Amino acid sequence: MEVSPFKGIRYNQRMVGNLAQVVCPPYDVIAIEQQKLYYQKSAYNAIRLEFPEPAGDRYQRAAITFQQWLKHGVLQLDGISSFYLHDHLFEYSGKKMVRRGLIARVKLEPWGSGIYPHEETFPKAKSDRLQLMRACRASFSPLLSLYHDSGQKIAPILSHIAQKKPLMSLRAKRSNLPDSNAAHTLWAITDPEIKRKLSQSLSSQSLYIADGHHRYETALAYQQERTQEQSLTGKGAFNYVMMELVDFSDPGLAVLPLHRLVRGIPLSALAELEKQLENYFTLEFASLSEDSLARCHCEPFALSVIASPDFIGAKQSHGVQDIVLGVLGLHAGALLLLRRRQDISLEAMMPGNRSQAYLQFNVSILNHIILDGVLSRAKDLDIAYTVDLKEAYQQIKEGRYQLAFLLNPPQPEMVKAVADAQDRMPSKSTYFYPKLPAGLIINPLD
Repeated sequence: MEVSPFKGIRYNQRMVGNLAQVVCPPYDVIAIEQQKLYYQKSAYNAIRLEFPEPAGDRYQRAAITFQQWLKHGVLQLDGISSFYLHDHLFEYSGKKMVRRGLIARVKLEPWGSGIYPHEETFPKAKSDRLQLMRACRASFSPLLSLYHDSGQKIAPILSHIAQKKPLMSLRAKRSNLPDSNAAHTLWAITDPEIKRKLSQSLSSQSLYIADGHHRYETALAYQQERTQEQSLTGKGAFNYVMMELVDFSDPGLAVLPLHRLVRGIPLSALAELEKQLENYFTLEFASLSEDSLARCHCEPFALSVIASPDFIGAKQSHGVQDIVLGVLGLHAGALLLLRRRQDISLEAMMPGNRSQAYLQFNVSILNHIILDGVLSRAKDLDIAYTVDLKEAYQQIKEGRYQLAFLLNPPQPEMVKAVADAQDRMPSKSTYFYPKLPAGLIINPLD
């Protein structure tokens, strides 16, 4: 892979004031009601570029806003090509954590040529981002990608840079918004020799997309359009994509599971579900209530925590490593734990053209064994996603959904194993937390 510094576009703090008021999360985690709140935070909030309100031609409106902000100095292009070191501070499982990444421009290559996906994608999301990219000729948020710094060549350089005075620091106030209480520190790496070392070390690495599959595929489509349109190749900015690169071993790398909320199951199928599940799993119930949830300090929780004697106050006859899924909604106040049966191979019942890593992944088991198998009679399943255990519990308690399928947090090593096998996890398998902000650095594509 070709990994290089670039001249990023940044907010002019003298004009916008508090930088924490102008950044926002990426488009795919912002609800409509939250979109309005980001509009209210500042007249210069990046929401107007990343995820403009739907009235009229929102893509053209974003482009006009972007050009006006550049013209009037709200946004400014850096004069020196730089790598940008980014420390993302956040709270996770009740702990304060820091994820360290390097924002760079990466040469676009087809999947499998040094760059690897791990999830399936949805066409609709790619269409939306492509229209925005065409209109604005810029990208407003970096993709999150992972690399393996096995020789520890990169980490010492980044630690050295982090001892210097930062380019900017900002902290969001605590609120109900997705980027609540997050803090960001940014350094510009402009020294030619350090830039050369980083480019050399990173360009020898394979890169794994953690968050941003749609945006990468959109960038490939945009590259093809621009190349055909102008007969241009080589160093044109549209041949590159902005990424934040994080080491697999970074202590701040957190991955949450995306639990499934399901409705549209016929009552007859729901009544038979428990019996049907016994054909594939060993079933065990654990007590669950709002009080017991308050005792679970792990967010996202692992099913092994709920299965532990300390959590439910009872001895368990089985280990916790073989828990595949948890199911809420079959019995009030109880969580059904599905454990692997030793006499059955679930992998043998799944598609034969998938990798071993894919077959062992809990979302794959849920999709193929339960949703497509046990619940195959339910033709119109409505599935929603949440990372919040408490929200899942509330949705079931209030009857908005019939069942919640709860998943263990995926491990980064599983992501790498699936990608190395040139396979992909099902859509919505991982949620790398927290999301990278939009507007911190903007990547021009002209």
